[in-house]
Formats: sequence, C-alpha cells, structure tokens
Amino acid sequence: MAVTRIYVIYYSLHGHVETMAREVLRGANTVPDVEATLWQVPETLPEKILDKVQAAPRADNVAEIRPEQLAEADGFMFGFPSRFGVMASQFKAFFDSTHELWASQKLAGKPAGIFWSTGFHGGGQELTALTAVTQLAHHGMIFVPLGYTFGRGMFEMEEVKGGSPYGSGTYAADGRRQPTELELQQAHHHGMYFAGIAKKLKNQSSV
Repeated sequence: MAVTRIYVIYYSLHGHVETMAREVLRGANTVPDVEATLWQVPETLPEKILDKVQAAPRADNVAEIRPEQLAEADGFMFGFPSRFGVMASQFKAFFDSTHELWASQKLAGKPAGIFWSTGFHGGGQELTALTAVTQLAHHGMIFVPLGYTFGRGMFEMEEVKGGSPYGSGTYAADGRRQPTELELQQAHHHGMYFAGIAKKLKNQSSV
C-alpha cells in the first residue's frame, strides 16, 4: 500500500500552535501507512517587533515550507493563531504566495484540516476556521472537519477547552496559558482522524 503523505503546516508566535502541531503530528503518525511531517511558514515580522512582543524562538528543527512543496503532499493540516477572527497574516501571506498552485489547481481534491489558537472565548474559535475555509475552497481542497468524533471530550463543561466541530483549538489568554491535557488529546485525535480520512481518499483515488 502506498504511503499517504500529510504535511502539518503551522505558524506560531508564542508557541501555542507549535505545541498543538506537534500533537497533531503524533496523532497522524499513529495511522499505518501514513507519513506526516512538520513544517512552518516563513515569518514576516522584523526582529525588532518580535522582540517587543516577546515572541517564542522559532523551532530550528522544523523547516520552512515553500509553496511549490505543497504539491508533494496528499493532505494537509494547517495551524495558526487567530487575529480578529481570521488566520494570522503570516499564514495568509503564505497562502497568497500559492498563486501558481491555484492557477493550475494542483491542490484540488486534496483533503485539509484546520487547528488554531485564540486568546479568549470570543476570539474566533469557530470564526477562524470558517474564514480559513475560503482559502481551501479556492484551491479546490476538501475541508475535513473534526465533527464530534472526539466523543465525550467535545462536551466537556467543567474546564475551559478550545476547539469545535471545525477542528481542534486552544486558548492562549494573555499568552501564559498553555494547551491543556484535554486540548492536546483532542489535537492528537484530530491528527489521527484526519490521517485516516486522507488515507482512505488516496486509496480510493488510486483504485
């Protein structure tokens, strides 16, 4: 059976999305015949600004992805922080650089999932995913939501938990809050669930 290649691509300013991305990666790689790899999009802010906002150091063991490399993958998990209810500009800039892939529709038919971080409850836990779907639609990608496949964890009311049927998520608050164990479990499940769907789609297309 051919290997299904999944790219987990993220942008993280303070480390929250990176933590989620690594858990999504672990979940995806639990699925047999799936090879998931981690990538980050380029930073667009100057060092002076990054210092002022106390940005976390970028992972030196995660390569920056180039737009043309997207064509190599069978599916994608995109992760980013929310800015006013939409994806961070760094990730939008990356999507803006995929014009040639859009023109040729090389990503059409490939599955994609979304995960994110917001500051607080009204910061875009659902809106960020909904607005991100426009990027996928123009490329012809197939949006794969999380649904309620995480089971009882989706209905947790005793603790604060990010995420929604659109995907896995976390809250950063003022930046000091880190993803909780339950949020990481959801991210792990999300990666595993998405990988299973991506694998099925690839196998069906090769029949």
